[in-house]
Amino acid sequence: MQNFKYPRAEKLKKNSEISLLFEKGKWRTSENLRIIFLKDKPSLPVEKGKFGVSVSKRYFKKAVHRNRLKRLLRECYRLNKDIFRSAFGEKTIAMLFWVSPEMPQKYQDVEAQFIKLCEAQKK
Repeated sequence: MQNFKYPRAEKLKKNSEISLLFEKGKWRTSENLRIIFLKDKPSLPVEKGKFGVSVSKRYFKKAVHRNRLKRLLRECYRLNKDIFRSAFGEKTIAMLFWVSPEMPQKYQDVEAQFIKLCEAQKK
């Protein structure tokens, strides 16, 4: 049985980890999604895999819309965690962004883009 949980230990929250991610991380983009990730290396050891999401106030002024989109992004990660880990690695710090002013019509659109982003990383 798969683990579909998104526990607190997996959430990217520390400012030190986020600033390290922005300093040393690599960017990938696919349609409306953009991800920054930092894989485990001997020079930069990562203890556990962590994941965070963000939606810019520039694109969505109302918090209701930003929060809805963040829930969709977290749900994509939670349900497709195995695809993400096979593409990016087990010990990876990552943050997912929505970079479009248009709101997705349904969850399946966001999920399809997330899977496409992960598959692009595998290649």
